Amino acid sequence: MRHNICSTKMIFLSDVFLLTISLVFANTLADESDRTALLDLKGRVLNDPLKVMSSWNDSTYFCDWIGVTCNDTIGRVVSLNLETRDLTGSVPPSLGNLTYLTEIHLGGNKFHGPIPQEFGRLLQLRLLNLSYNNFGGEFPANISHCTKLVVLELSSNGFVGQIPNELSTLTKLERFKFGINNFTGTIPPWVGNFSSILAMSFGRNNFHGSIPSEIGRLSKMEFFTVVENNLTGIVPPSIYNISSLTLLQFTKNHLQGTLPPNIGFTLPNLQSFAGGINNFDGPIPKSLANISSLQILDFPNNNFFGMVPDDIGRLKYLERLNFGSNSLGSGKVGDLNFISSLVNCTRLRILGLDTNHFGGVVPSSIANLSNQLVAITLGDNMLSGSIPLGITNLINLQVLAMEGNMMNGSSIPPNIGNLKSLVLLYLGRNGLIGPIPSSIGNLTSLTNLYLSYNKHDGYIPTSLGECKSLVSLELSSNNLSGTIPKEIFSLTSLSITLTLDHNSFTGSLPDGVGGLLSLLQLDLSENKLSGNIPSNLGKCTSMEQLYLGGNQFEGTIPQSFKTLKSLVKLNLSHNNLIGPIPEFLCELPSLMYVDLSYNNFVGKVPEEGAFSNSTMFSIIGNNNLCDGLQELHLPTCMPNDQTRSSSKVLIPIASAVTSVVILVSIFCLCFLLKKSRKDISTSSFANEFLPQISYLELSKSTDGFSMDNLIGSGSFGTVYKGLLSNGGSIVAIKVLNLQQEGASKSFVDECNALSNIRHRNLLKIITSCSSIDVHGNEFKALVFNFMSNGNLDGWLHPPNQGQNQRRLSLIQRLNIAIDIACGLDYLHNHCETPIVHCDLKPSNILLDDNMVAHVGDFGLARFMLERSSDQIFFSQTMSLVLKGSIGYIPPGISLPSKLYNLLILIALGTWYNPTE
Repeated sequence: MRHNICSTKMIFLSDVFLLTISLVFANTLADESDRTALLDLKGRVLNDPLKVMSSWNDSTYFCDWIGVTCNDTIGRVVSLNLETRDLTGSVPPSLGNLTYLTEIHLGGNKFHGPIPQEFGRLLQLRLLNLSYNNFGGEFPANISHCTKLVVLELSSNGFVGQIPNELSTLTKLERFKFGINNFTGTIPPWVGNFSSILAMSFGRNNFHGSIPSEIGRLSKMEFFTVVENNLTGIVPPSIYNISSLTLLQFTKNHLQGTLPPNIGFTLPNLQSFAGGINNFDGPIPKSLANISSLQILDFPNNNFFGMVPDDIGRLKYLERLNFGSNSLGSGKVGDLNFISSLVNCTRLRILGLDTNHFGGVVPSSIANLSNQLVAITLGDNMLSGSIPLGITNLINLQVLAMEGNMMNGSSIPPNIGNLKSLVLLYLGRNGLIGPIPSSIGNLTSLTNLYLSYNKHDGYIPTSLGECKSLVSLELSSNNLSGTIPKEIFSLTSLSITLTLDHNSFTGSLPDGVGGLLSLLQLDLSENKLSGNIPSNLGKCTSMEQLYLGGNQFEGTIPQSFKTLKSLVKLNLSHNNLIGPIPEFLCELPSLMYVDLSYNNFVGKVPEEGAFSNSTMFSIIGNNNLCDGLQELHLPTCMPNDQTRSSSKVLIPIASAVTSVVILVSIFCLCFLLKKSRKDISTSSFANEFLPQISYLELSKSTDGFSMDNLIGSGSFGTVYKGLLSNGGSIVAIKVLNLQQEGASKSFVDECNALSNIRHRNLLKIITSCSSIDVHGNEFKALVFNFMSNGNLDGWLHPPNQGQNQRRLSLIQRLNIAIDIACGLDYLHNHCETPIVHCDLKPSNILLDDNMVAHVGDFGLARFMLERSSDQIFFSQTMSLVLKGSIGYIPPGISLPSKLYNLLILIALGTWYNPTE
């Protein structure tokens, strides 16, 4: 018997020993399996800037590796936490062998690729956080086997497809976040069975259909968002009854309906309530003021109407109040009275009320709002009155937008510079008056300044050059004048737009404009800028839109424009540009439209690039162009003469020859009659020359050189009508543009030419002014008799070709021609020192009350020092290219001196009409 007992004990001990060996061996195999899976993950990591994986080596037990947690009893991996380690790589299928895993934390890295199907083996898994990575593909349906899951977070990845219906088995979920992916389909109604759910996110996907009403059963839910999808229909009313909700967001869908009137009682714990960019309508529920914990109330871009509740200020924790782009307000006084109650909201940071129907004035109490305010938007309403001066007390403001209201007669607060944190300042489309305050230069953080479509006058303050962060400056459609400060063109930060169009800026465009290397749009159109277009503009290689039309630019299109490869639109219309249309414009790859109309371009019209489609360019008003597309109906270019300038002279001369006999006969008869007429005094200044006049007198006589007194302008200056105080005489005042090259010399030449000449057919200079203006700039002007009938060009080619246009009779034309001939005869043959005019053209022939012609504008005149029958020597070296206008050749140059009078007669006739 003892033998049997001993045998039994031996067998038992043997079994225990074998079992122990088996367990040890099994654990060893399991340990090796976990270790191998972890090493597989290490092998998939491509970038490890924090050197996390350096501890994953053979010298250390794998349970001690960074991010790895094991069960102390069995030695198996139960948690893998590599969150926010900046790891790049993919996840191996072998992680499915870590069957004791309860938590996987991989959020905040750069893992990519699909989630392995093998994750379905992790039956103990309670938490899976893969958010903020680059995972993609369809989410594996067999995760449904992980029925113990409490947290499933997949936000901010690239998952596609529909949410697998198999996931309906995960009924223990408390956090279910699928936001910021590319999921499609509908939100599954079975999520309403997740009775333990606390947070659910479907935002920023491509879900469509309606919000399932079953969600209203989730009575414990605190967080629900479906922002930025394509959801339609109404929000199920049951959702508004989930009293535990603290965050409820529907922003950017196609939802509709009204907000329940009692929402302030059914959602008492709400902190964030957002539904912007939908189709909600109806009034704003007054009960919202009862949600004392509310911090964010954000419903822009909907159809709400009525008034903002007056007691909205009871929400003392409110940080954002945004109802922009709705239909709130009545357009009447008192619409913004509720702003006074917001003084209690000491945490308020954003106040968005733009694009509504609010009327009345902006309450002065706005200056008492929270000093934490960073944005106020009141633009595009019906507000009147003025901008409250106290608004500049809100020193932390970064956005101030009041554009598009009716604050006519108001001005920008002079201490606007106190708002040194401003980034965006939008005050355009208001009818604001007065100058732009110089304190605006204190806004050194400003990136966008919009003051267009007001009535600002004066000069652009040079202090704007201190706003070194500006990317967009818009001052178009105001009454600004003077030269454009060079400081503006030193703002190399300008990268979006610089619009100064529709003002009255004068002077030339500084070379500094070439420093705007990153600018996309430059609009200087409809001003009075002159001179050549700077070649430095070619350095602005990012330019997409360039508008210089409606100015007085001269010269040719700069060759440097060939570098503007990004240019899409180019407008140089209504200037005085000359030369051929450059071929390189055809080679600009992005150019979609070019407007060169109403200039003086000559020669062949290109047919490539933007010029290959007549809808992509305009060249009207250039009368010396030829060839081009057939539908332009332009004449054929003459061989070896693309400018066709020869034909412009030969054709009229040839046509004139046929009538020479008749014209000469009539000319002689009228000349004799004209000589016998008594000279007519055209003004009270006939024998009077005033002493030099002051700048202040000239400024006073023209009402500060008002646009209302502007008569015309030319290459060297601008002409105003003035009323002198000493006798009330009406005069014409020519103000020299001294920034134009040669203007000062033109002033001297004109004074020299006119100082000692006296003839009834020469425009008499009354006096001159050489002084300093109110800004300390050099000022030069000439004062002439005022010619009430304007210039001859206006009679020959009236701007409006209507039935009631002024016409010259044949006798009037001959009388004018004789007047001009007499004036030139005096200059050439009867002056002490003969003078050659060098710029005779219809616009330089002035007509007085009695239609007596006076030759004017002696800015290009030259003195003749010596004369023979064949040659004239001038006081300055004269180019072989003839100066002046078509139709006038000074005597002795190339035509017999007897013929030039006849050419004048012809030049002033109908042949000069550019439309013929």
